[in-house]
Amino acid sequence: MKRVLVSLCLLLAASASFAEDSATTVRWQSIVGVITAQNVNNPIANGINSGTFAWSTRGGGAKVNLETGATSFHVEGLVINGTSFSGTPGPVTHIEGTLVCNPGSNGQSLHNTPAVRLDAQGNAQFTGNVGTVPGGCGNPLFLLRIFNPSGARGLWIATGAVRSFEL
Repeated sequence: MKRVLVSLCLLLAASASFAEDSATTVRWQSIVGVITAQNVNNPIANGINSGTFAWSTRGGGAKVNLETGATSFHVEGLVINGTSFSGTPGPVTHIEGTLVCNPGSNGQSLHNTPAVRLDAQGNAQFTGNVGTVPGGCGNPLFLLRIFNPSGARGLWIATGAVRSFEL
């Protein structure tokens, strides 16, 4: 019985690895806010620091075609938790979506959407392209990062969660 369970686990792990390696599309079923204490950095990959407040969302999702770069995302209720901005996007008026390939490695690459407006309720959406994605985009992450105000540009405030791969 023990051998059967070990074999089954190995088979499932190999299948999951094959699905990721041969996937053409990555989907994140939800978008969640960065969880950090005020003024504490929570970096997610090389050179990608977190916003200086905790953020939450009501929902969202993202999808990237790794062959064509076609990308879409939407987020609902992306707002700050705490401080005098609590329950609002505060001074953040525009965000960008970022696909991170091979996070934390020497082969890390970032692929950004153009800036999109974040409305007063924390809603935004995008459909377009992030350009050429390199083959071998391992452990892909999807982030929402501040675009404006420019002094906070590039800080991540939300991430795609519940990732799946499609052929």
